[in-house]
Amino acid sequence: MEGLLYQAFWLAFWLALPIMGALLLTALLMSVFQAATQILEPTLSFVPKLLVLTLVLGLLGAWMGGRLIEFARQVLAGFPGLIE
Repeated sequence: MEGLLYQAFWLAFWLALPIMGALLLTALLMSVFQAATQILEPTLSFVPKLLVLTLVLGLLGAWMGGRLIEFARQVLAGFPGLIE
């Protein structure tokens, strides 16, 4: 059971890493832009992050879904061994 939990945490980490990295980079760039131009409009930081999130999910969504499906197959295939 511990191995399954370990795999689930690592899968969650690797699936969240590209999304969180892209959003962190976008937020950093928008903060620098806002500090340089002194434009403090909240939507100016929200809209680019939303667009980057959509782009990352569009590009990597199939890979992420494939990893999740493969993990689910492994869990379901090993389900009889989990019941003890």
